[in-house]
Amino acid sequence: MFNIARANAAVPLTPGSLDDANQNHKRLAQFSVSEAWTGDFSSGMLRLGEWSAMLHGLTAQECGLLGLIRCYDAKDRSHILELFEQAATLCSSFCFSTTIIMPNGFRQPLFCMGESNGLEEKFSGSMAGVFVFPRFKLEGAKQITTTPRSFSRAKDAVAF
Repeated sequence: MFNIARANAAVPLTPGSLDDANQNHKRLAQFSVSEAWTGDFSSGMLRLGEWSAMLHGLTAQECGLLGLIRCYDAKDRSHILELFEQAATLCSSFCFSTTIIMPNGFRQPLFCMGESNGLEEKFSGSMAGVFVFPRFKLEGAKQITTTPRSFSRAKDAVAF
């Protein structure tokens, strides 16, 4: 799944829709680990959370786009790169799904949703989004089990 659309929400924000009481965080956490990310067009850098950086095989929480997608399933990389390039030229909402292929052979499903904005202003724009890592297993993979307390210990906290 690779999709990009002009930045007008299909489900518009309504009063109370962002209210934490209306969210079902426990159910989301039962089935997945999710984490926010941001991107700055002026620097070309993406800033990931601890889990996202670790699961993407990165040693730092900041990276470039090519560093991010290098671990994605090879057949998806060009589509995802094109999607990010389109989002960088037009304020838009986008989503994609792929599989992270880890050096040890484990496969981690990944869903990404995001939006780009600020492109029409004098600034160069930015992106913001969320990665969702489902907890279900792929063949031969183990699932995410705990939340990292620090980035340096995050790699030890996950049982793949």
